[in-house]
Amino acid sequence: MTTRMEHDTMGEIAVPADHHWGAQTQRSLENFKIGWERQPKEIITAFAYLKEACALANADCGKLTAQQAETIAAVCGEIRAGQWDGEFPLSVWQTGSGTQTNMNVNEVIAHLAAERGIPLHPNDQVNASQSSNDTFPSALHIAAALAVEREVIPAAERLAETFRKLEEAYPDLIRIGRTHLQDATPLKFAQEVSGWRELVEAPVRMLRLAQSELTRLAIGGTAVGTGLNAPKGYDAMVCEKLRNLTGLPFAPDENKFHALTSKDVLVFAHGALKALAANLMKIANDIRFEASGPRCGMGELRIPENEPGSSIMPGKVNPTQCEAVTMVAVQVMGNDAAIGFAASQGNFQLNVFLPVSAYNFLQSARLLTDVCDSFRLHCAEGIEPNAERMEHNLHNSLMLVTCLTPKIGYEAAAKCAKKALQEGTTLKEAVLSLGLLTAEEFDETVRPEKMV
Repeated sequence: MTTRMEHDTMGEIAVPADHHWGAQTQRSLENFKIGWERQPKEIITAFAYLKEACALANADCGKLTAQQAETIAAVCGEIRAGQWDGEFPLSVWQTGSGTQTNMNVNEVIAHLAAERGIPLHPNDQVNASQSSNDTFPSALHIAAALAVEREVIPAAERLAETFRKLEEAYPDLIRIGRTHLQDATPLKFAQEVSGWRELVEAPVRMLRLAQSELTRLAIGGTAVGTGLNAPKGYDAMVCEKLRNLTGLPFAPDENKFHALTSKDVLVFAHGALKALAANLMKIANDIRFEASGPRCGMGELRIPENEPGSSIMPGKVNPTQCEAVTMVAVQVMGNDAAIGFAASQGNFQLNVFLPVSAYNFLQSARLLTDVCDSFRLHCAEGIEPNAERMEHNLHNSLMLVTCLTPKIGYEAAAKCAKKALQEGTTLKEAVLSLGLLTAEEFDETVRPEKMV
């Protein structure tokens, strides 16, 4: 491997000649050979937005020339476009402040600028008016807000719309309800589906609430929150540039001492992601149980047959998309625990669990985005109710007896249900044998369509 010599305050170090990073990136590569997890692309993209905004604000303050700022902006645009993905190789498991990732971005920008005839120092120019302690928390919030706004919410809304269409397609179909995994009173299939739809829509509303907090940034706090070495009003200038670049309402966190050390906002926002995950697990479980069979299960739903389900049982087809949803939900719940623990470690003026927090949050966002779309395309859009099976189960249920309680009382109704169950008869036969109602009275009272 051909190398070149780079230097930092600790001296010289050999760097691969075909890459654009510098000494600090190389030291991180050599010192943190831990795991296979790398800083998410979303974090690098967020840094590219942030560094461009910072450069433009520095130019407005006279700390950079217009040419220097324009060059940084051009390189940042290329980074966001994915042109330099191979230049950001650092592990998640590095310094807890993310300093090495901040410097990785600074070094790459500086080297690419130098190749264009604009020499820049990674600290003095690219990192001007900044610290890793305010840039990484800001990049984390930018990445999280963008992922929620551009990825998670649209995918969830597409799934909710699919449930809305299913709901509207079967307005009058009645099925038996179930509580405690036992037969309950009837409801419309559309009513059940409306519950699934709201289980997706409610976390979306929670995520929108979280956005108002995620868009508050630590930038301008520099090392410990005091804003040392940053021009007055710099935070507002950077956020204005970010609003123009992203379309999201980024604003300075008014209390930088909170912004640098606390990750409560991330806990709150990821809580909404966990709520979505929990609700998706409930939906997926409902669907796979109701589609169980094909002959010996509930069999009240038909779902798409996507691939063979067994290497030994011919013809078996499994609810694989539902299972993928439940696995994603479990992972998101685990990520939530990690983020909560990490957020509790804001010792003194800085939280040093930032990279792991970023990794877990962005993994959750990516998984939920992908699984919403996968579940929608390969399962939800193909759901069909088995009306015949629903009808059979509905009229075979003993819980229709509930509508008799106003006429014969709770205890008499319970006696009828238990008698029918024990003797293997219909509810009607049990009521008639006890002489509680006539056949006409029973038929007039026990009407599922009046119970929903």
